[in-house]
Amino acid sequence: QVQLVESGGGWVQAGGSLRLSCAASGSIFTINAMGWYRQAPGKQRELVATITNSGRSNSGTTNYADSVKGRFTISRDNGKNTVYLQMNSVKPEDTAVYYCNAVVRVLLRPYDNNYWGQGTQVTVSS
Repeated sequence: QVQLVESGGGWVQAGGSLRLSCAASGSIFTINAMGWYRQAPGKQRELVATITNSGRSNSGTTNYADSVKGRFTISRDNGKNTVYLQMNSVKPEDTAVYYCNAVVRVLLRPYDNNYWGQGTQVTVSS
């Protein structure tokens, strides 16, 4: 019913920048929280950043993993059902598959569902 498609991953040198995008489509009534998670080889999936939906413009409360605070910025465009992750000053330890997540109220349903994107690879070279 809802699809999340990530884009913007790739290869970047340490200290560089990358911007990830995730667009949601389908039978969407409203999107509540959106976020980014990542999974490095041999490690569990971990939270990178989340943003709530304040109901006003594109604002929301943000939350970041300590490891990315001050370097990454999450934002959203409710008109486009899209969430972004601006990654600055990247480090080799940021290398992982990045997954988009969205908590969505689907049309004609009285509850929220949790959806995941297929993931996009980010590789940071030293």
